Amino acid sequence: MDEDTVIKLVTNAAADVFSTMLGLSIETGEPFHQGATADAEGVIALIGLAGSWIGTGMLKCSPEFACKISSLMLMADYESVNDDVLDAIGEISNMIFGNVKTELEDLVGPLGLSIPTVLFGRNFSAKSLGCQMWTVVPVRYSLHQMEIKICTTPSHRCTSAQLP
Repeated sequence: MDEDTVIKLVTNAAADVFSTMLGLSIETGEPFHQGATADAEGVIALIGLAGSWIGTGMLKCSPEFACKISSLMLMADYESVNDDVLDAIGEISNMIFGNVKTELEDLVGPLGLSIPTVLFGRNFSAKSLGCQMWTVVPVRYSLHQMEIKICTTPSHRCTSAQLP
Protein backbone atom coordinates (compact mmCIF):
# COMPACT_ATOMS: atom_id res chain seq x y z
CA MET A 1 0.00 0.00 0.00
CA ASP A 2 1.46 3.33 -1.08
CA GLU A 3 1.92 5.83 1.77
CA ASP A 4 1.08 8.82 -0.45
CA THR A 5 -2.23 7.17 -1.30
CA VAL A 6 -3.00 6.61 2.39
CA ILE A 7 -2.17 10.25 3.20
CA LYS A 8 -4.45 11.41 0.38
CA LEU A 9 -7.29 9.16 1.59
CA VAL A 10 -6.96 10.40 5.19
CA THR A 11 -6.79 14.04 4.07
CA ASN A 12 -9.85 13.72 1.81
CA ALA A 13 -11.87 11.79 4.41
CA ALA A 14 -11.12 14.35 7.12
CA ALA A 15 -12.02 17.28 4.86
CA ASP A 16 -15.29 15.59 3.83
CA VAL A 17 -16.34 14.71 7.39
CA PHE A 18 -15.45 18.12 8.83
CA SER A 19 -17.26 19.89 5.99
CA THR A 20 -20.36 17.69 5.87
CA MET A 21 -20.89 16.92 9.55
CA LEU A 22 -19.52 20.06 11.20
CA GLY A 23 -19.67 22.76 8.53
CA LEU A 24 -15.94 23.42 9.03
CA SER A 25 -13.24 23.94 6.45
CA ILE A 26 -9.95 22.53 7.72
CA GLU A 27 -6.37 23.18 6.67
CA THR A 28 -4.02 20.22 6.32
CA GLY A 29 -0.44 20.47 7.53
CA GLU A 30 2.62 18.60 6.32
CA PRO A 31 2.33 14.86 7.07
CA PHE A 32 5.08 13.35 9.22
CA HIS A 33 6.10 10.12 10.94
CA GLN A 34 5.98 9.42 14.66
CA GLY A 35 7.27 6.50 16.71
CA ALA A 36 4.98 3.80 18.01
CA THR A 37 4.63 5.25 21.51
CA ALA A 38 4.02 8.93 22.05
CA ASP A 39 3.10 10.86 25.14
CA ALA A 40 -0.46 12.04 24.93
CA GLU A 41 -2.72 14.57 26.53
CA GLY A 42 -6.28 15.44 25.67
CA VAL A 43 -8.79 13.31 23.80
CA ILE A 44 -7.81 10.41 21.56
CA ALA A 45 -9.92 7.93 19.62
CA LEU A 46 -8.52 4.59 18.49
CA ILE A 47 -10.10 2.38 15.84
CA GLY A 48 -8.81 -0.90 14.42
CA LEU A 49 -8.59 -2.17 10.85
CA ALA A 50 -8.52 -5.88 10.01
CA GLY A 51 -8.26 -7.89 6.81
CA SER A 52 -5.41 -8.53 4.38
CA TRP A 53 -3.92 -5.42 5.98
CA ILE A 54 -4.23 -4.66 9.70
CA GLY A 55 -3.68 -1.50 11.66
CA THR A 56 -5.01 1.31 13.76
CA GLY A 57 -6.37 4.77 13.15
CA MET A 58 -6.14 7.46 15.81
CA LEU A 59 -7.51 10.96 16.29
CA LYS A 60 -5.84 13.21 18.87
CA CYS A 61 -7.01 16.69 19.87
CA SER A 62 -7.29 19.06 22.80
CA PRO A 63 -10.29 18.92 25.12
CA GLU A 64 -11.30 22.36 23.81
CA PHE A 65 -11.37 21.18 20.20
CA ALA A 66 -13.22 18.01 21.21
CA CYS A 67 -15.87 20.20 22.86
CA LYS A 68 -16.07 22.48 19.79
CA ILE A 69 -16.50 19.48 17.45
CA SER A 70 -19.12 17.93 19.73
CA SER A 71 -21.04 21.20 20.10
CA LEU A 72 -21.30 21.55 16.32
CA MET A 73 -22.13 17.89 15.72
CA LEU A 74 -24.74 17.56 18.48
CA MET A 75 -26.07 21.13 18.30
CA ALA A 76 -25.53 21.66 22.02
CA ASP A 77 -23.01 23.63 24.06
CA TYR A 78 -20.21 21.58 25.62
CA GLU A 79 -17.65 23.42 27.74
CA SER A 80 -16.04 20.35 29.29
CA VAL A 81 -15.43 16.77 28.22
CA ASN A 82 -18.21 14.37 29.19
CA ASP A 83 -19.72 11.17 27.77
CA ASP A 84 -21.45 13.05 24.93
CA VAL A 85 -18.15 14.62 23.86
CA LEU A 86 -16.35 11.26 23.97
CA ASP A 87 -19.17 9.67 21.95
CA ALA A 88 -19.03 12.44 19.34
CA ILE A 89 -15.26 12.10 18.91
CA GLY A 90 -15.72 8.34 18.56
CA GLU A 91 -18.29 8.94 15.83
CA ILE A 92 -16.01 11.41 14.02
CA SER A 93 -13.20 8.83 14.09
CA ASN A 94 -15.62 6.17 12.84
CA MET A 95 -16.67 8.39 9.93
CA ILE A 96 -13.14 9.43 8.94
CA PHE A 97 -11.62 5.96 9.16
CA GLY A 98 -14.76 4.36 7.73
CA ASN A 99 -14.28 6.50 4.62
CA VAL A 100 -10.58 5.59 4.52
CA LYS A 101 -11.45 1.88 4.91
CA THR A 102 -13.96 2.01 2.07
CA GLU A 103 -11.39 3.54 -0.29
CA LEU A 104 -8.61 1.17 0.85
CA GLU A 105 -10.82 -1.83 0.06
CA ASP A 106 -10.46 -0.99 -3.64
CA LEU A 107 -6.70 -1.50 -3.21
CA VAL A 108 -6.37 -4.34 -0.68
CA GLY A 109 -9.72 -6.15 -0.54
CA PRO A 110 -12.28 -6.38 2.28
CA LEU A 111 -11.42 -4.77 5.61
CA GLY A 112 -13.20 -4.71 8.94
CA LEU A 113 -13.40 -1.70 11.24
CA SER A 114 -13.63 -1.98 15.03
CA ILE A 115 -15.79 0.05 17.36
CA PRO A 116 -13.86 3.18 18.43
CA THR A 117 -12.29 3.47 21.86
CA VAL A 118 -12.04 7.04 23.17
CA LEU A 119 -9.75 8.20 25.98
CA PHE A 120 -9.43 11.51 27.82
CA GLY A 121 -6.73 12.51 30.25
CA ARG A 122 -3.30 13.97 30.84
CA ASN A 123 0.20 12.55 30.82
CA PHE A 124 -0.54 9.13 29.34
CA SER A 125 0.91 7.02 26.56
CA ALA A 126 -1.04 5.21 23.87
CA LYS A 127 0.43 2.38 21.83
CA SER A 128 -0.97 0.02 19.25
CA LEU A 129 0.82 -3.32 19.31
CA GLY A 130 2.35 -4.15 15.96
CA CYS A 131 2.61 -0.49 15.00
CA GLN A 132 6.20 0.64 14.61
CA MET A 133 5.59 4.01 12.96
CA TRP A 134 2.52 6.24 12.63
CA THR A 135 1.83 8.35 9.58
CA VAL A 136 0.44 11.60 11.00
CA VAL A 137 -1.72 14.08 9.08
CA PRO A 138 -2.17 17.28 11.11
CA VAL A 139 -5.32 19.29 10.45
CA ARG A 140 -6.22 22.72 11.75
CA TYR A 141 -9.35 24.75 12.19
CA SER A 142 -8.80 28.28 13.49
CA LEU A 143 -6.56 27.90 16.56
CA HIS A 144 -7.42 24.23 17.04
CA GLN A 145 -5.34 21.31 15.81
CA MET A 146 -6.05 17.61 15.46
CA GLU A 147 -3.62 14.87 14.55
CA ILE A 148 -5.05 12.10 12.42
CA LYS A 149 -2.77 9.07 12.60
CA ILE A 150 -2.75 5.76 10.80
CA CYS A 151 -0.51 2.73 10.99
CA THR A 152 -1.02 -0.25 8.68
CA THR A 153 0.89 -3.41 7.88
CA PRO A 154 0.17 -6.52 5.82
CA SER A 155 -1.56 -9.26 7.78
CA HIS A 156 0.57 -12.38 8.17
CA ARG A 157 -2.16 -14.97 8.33
CA CYS A 158 -1.32 -18.63 8.52
CA THR A 159 -2.79 -20.01 5.32
CA SER A 160 -1.61 -23.60 5.73
CA ALA A 161 -3.63 -24.42 8.85
CA GLN A 162 -7.22 -25.45 8.27
CA LEU A 163 -9.92 -26.29 10.72
CA PRO A 164 -11.85 -29.54 10.23
